[in-house]
Amino acid sequence: MEPELVDALSLAQELIRAPSVTPDSGGAIGVLGDALRRLGFDVIDLPFGDGAERTPNLFARLGMSGPHLCFAGHTDVVPPGNEGWTSGPFDAAVRGDVLYGRGACDMKGGIAAFVSAVARHLGGGRPLNGSVSLLITGDEEGPATYGTVKVLEWMAANGQIPDFCLVGEPTNPDHMGDVIKIGRRGSLNARIVVHGIQGHVAYPHRADNPVHRLMAILSDVTAHPLDKGSEWFEPSSVQVTSVDVGNEATNIIPGRASARLNIRFNDRHTGKELAHWITEIVRARAPGAEIDIRVSGEAFLTPPTPQLDMLVAAVQQVTGHEPRLDTGGGTSDARFISRYCPVAEFGLVGASMHKVNEHVSVADLRALTDIYAAFIERLMG
Repeated sequence: MEPELVDALSLAQELIRAPSVTPDSGGAIGVLGDALRRLGFDVIDLPFGDGAERTPNLFARLGMSGPHLCFAGHTDVVPPGNEGWTSGPFDAAVRGDVLYGRGACDMKGGIAAFVSAVARHLGGGRPLNGSVSLLITGDEEGPATYGTVKVLEWMAANGQIPDFCLVGEPTNPDHMGDVIKIGRRGSLNARIVVHGIQGHVAYPHRADNPVHRLMAILSDVTAHPLDKGSEWFEPSSVQVTSVDVGNEATNIIPGRASARLNIRFNDRHTGKELAHWITEIVRARAPGAEIDIRVSGEAFLTPPTPQLDMLVAAVQQVTGHEPRLDTGGGTSDARFISRYCPVAEFGLVGASMHKVNEHVSVADLRALTDIYAAFIERLMG
C-alpha cells in the first residue's frame, strides 16, 4: 500500500491542540507516533525517569540501510500565559494565512513539516535509499534530564546512531532561508556565596563584610574579555545575573552575600577549564566561600560535511537565498547530539517563539516542508 500524504498544516494543528506544556506530554507524542505508524515507521516509546520526572520520548525509524538521517525535536512547549492571546493558545487557529498557537514555530510546525516531507518522498514513488528516523522528546523546554540525553544513550546501545542529524529548531530570525546553525556556544552557570560576620556599620573592626570580597571576585571575573572570538564564534561573554545580600537595614554589615553569573563560551574554552578559573579567583579572594558551578553544555561546531552542503543547497533551491552558517543564540539539544554525530539546525522563523500569539505563516510551513523534502531527495533520492 502506498503511504498516505501528510498535510503539514493539518498535522501541526493536531499537535498544537495537544497541550504539552512541559513536563506534561499532553498527548502530543501519541499524535506524532500514530502519524508515523501510518507511514510505516517502527515507533518505540521511550519514557525515562520516575514519578514527576517521568519524560515521554519517542524514537521512530523507517528503513535500516545507510545513509541514516535523523530528525530531532521536541513536542513540549513553554506555558502560554493567561493574557493577550487573540485565540486560545491550543486552538491552532488559522487567520489570514497564519497559524497561531503555542508551539507553532517552536517546534511543532517543524516536526509536522518533516513528517510531511517524508510522506511526500515516499508517496512520490522514489525509493528511500537509506533510512530516516525521528528522535523526539517531551523535555527540551524543561531540565532536559530524561529527554534527548537518555534517548541518545539508548540509540548508541542499540546501534541507532545516525550519519547526520537535523534539528528542527526555529533558526531563522526574519525570513525562511536566513540561517543554518552549525554549532552553539557552551553555557556555564555559577553561584558564589561569601560568608562574613554581621555587625554595626559604625564598628567595622568587629565585623567582616562579605560584600566587599564578593565585589572583588566579580571585578576579577569581569575585568578582561575571555577571548576575541574564533573563526565561527563570537567572543565569550561573562554576565553577572544576580547579586543578593538581603539586607534591608542601613546600619548593618551583612553576614552573607551571594551572586550568580553565566558564561556563554566559544570553542576556545571548555566548561572544566572555566570552572577551574572561577574557583581559583574565588579561593584567592574568599577561601571559605561556597561555589556551585554547573555546565549545561559545551561549545560545539559541525565542520563542513557533504550532508551540510546538501542542506545548504536545499535551502537555496526553495528560497533562492544562501543561508548564513551561524553559531549564535542559546543552547539546544544539539549540544547533546554533537557528541555522537554531525548535527545542524534548521527550522522556521523564530521571532514569535515563547511569546503571546506565537505563530507561523502557512507559506513558511509549506516552504519548510519543501526544503526538508529537497534535502531528503538530495541525501537519499
